[in-house]
Parts: sequence; structure tokens; C-alpha cells
Amino acid sequence: MISHMDGAGKSISEWLKRGVAALAILASPAALYAQGCAMCYQSAAASGPRSIQALKAGILILMFPPVLITTAIVYLAYKKRNKFNGA
Repeated sequence: MISHMDGAGKSISEWLKRGVAALAILASPAALYAQGCAMCYQSAAASGPRSIQALKAGILILMFPPVLITTAIVYLAYKKRNKFNGA
């Protein structure tokens, strides 16, 4: 028997399918290792332990602003989600 979904159910189903597909693409090994530059890896591996530690700290420091900005946008979108629905 074929069940018919209303518009909201179909929309959620489509978003879920797209999300799973995007997650599968991002989690694939080819996509994960595509960012590894051979020259960058060799120069980082050849540097001393102090330089390696500084590189790791720099990566973490540069990661914080995008994470904070994304978190703020998601929070504001969640907080204002019903503003235009007349609620």
C-alpha cells in the first residue's frame, strides 16, 4: 500500500535524504584525504617539535571564530524561527 505524505512530511523526508547524502559524501575517504597537501605535510613533518606544536595551536585558534559564528547563526535562527509565521 502506498502512503501519501502531506507537504510537511515530504519536505522533512527530502531534507533528511539530502542530509544523509551530504554526510556520506563528506565522510568518504576521498573527500577526507583530499585536503592533505604533500608539500605542506612534508614541511610540517620536517620542522622541529616546537614548530609542530605551534602549527597545531594555530589550527585550533583559527578554528574557533568560524565555529562561534556558525553557533551564533544557528542559535539566532532557532530563536527567531516562528517570527514570520504569525506566532
